[in-house]
Amino acid sequence: MRWTMLMALAAAASVGSAGQAREPATAPCPATPTPVPPELTGWTSRVSLKAAMTKAALGAARLTPGKAVDLALAPTGRVIYPVAPEKPGEPATHGGLATFTVGKAGRYRVALGAGAWVDVARDGRTIASSAHGHGPACSSVRKMVDFALVPGSYVLEISGNKGTVLPVMITRLAG
Repeated sequence: MRWTMLMALAAAASVGSAGQAREPATAPCPATPTPVPPELTGWTSRVSLKAAMTKAALGAARLTPGKAVDLALAPTGRVIYPVAPEKPGEPATHGGLATFTVGKAGRYRVALGAGAWVDVARDGRTIASSAHGHGPACSSVRKMVDFALVPGSYVLEISGNKGTVLPVMITRLAG
């Protein structure tokens, strides 16, 4: 009787709430991260950059599309965002600002090394993202958000990051 009950419990544990079998566990990632796609080639050659905490300090926090940085962030409560972030994050998180310039209209990708919230703003308004998703499996890119941008200057607003440093890269996508 006990054996039958244990077998029934084991069978029930392997089935999801909708009566479907659970997905098998994914294989662990290799010790060496998966290479990033060609548009993110600069991801592995990051330089350090301190994020601005105010709009007035943006001149020192300049990103160049195609080049990656390790962006040093401040406690979220100390950052004065030009446009309020849609998701400002918990008080114990970190954020910051950086500026970048787009010379050619197109689709641009913001790649992040963590699951922080990202907004792109121009002229006091945020730009709606056109796509978002995870980075390539087993790579150090955690999140990617795409924006359709026209030539001009933009502010990248980061909020809700758990750590004090965030790998960031902006790149123009082909097509």
